[in-house]
Amino acid sequence: MQFHMIAGGPKPVAPFSHAVETDGFVFVTGQMPDTPQAPGVLPDGIAAQTRAVMENLRLILGGLGLGLEHIVMSRIYLTEFKRDYAEMNEVYRSYFPAGRLPARTCVGVTGLAYDALIEIDLVCRRPS
Repeated sequence: MQFHMIAGGPKPVAPFSHAVETDGFVFVTGQMPDTPQAPGVLPDGIAAQTRAVMENLRLILGGLGLGLEHIVMSRIYLTEFKRDYAEMNEVYRSYFPAGRLPARTCVGVTGLAYDALIEIDLVCRRPS
């Protein structure tokens, strides 16, 4: 098992690795919508926060030699589910080609670190 911290990656808000890899699977910790340059500072609105989370995930995957095409499953957590679900989906969908969408779960939650509107974690598979 390998525990990964990506140089220049987002600052963890708790004691965890950016990703853990085992048997070809890579489990990426849920990412927040802040940036490595400004931890805890969030953009306004669900569209901007979704883009920020996706860019943090892309940064971590890139540090592992992977890309969005290696995502098998994503889990999305929204604090304002009814209000933000449709707009989040529009932004999220734009990161994947048609016909190549990962399996996914999306749930409403009562709160996230930094009072974020969204958090996304991933399960990826490294090519053999």
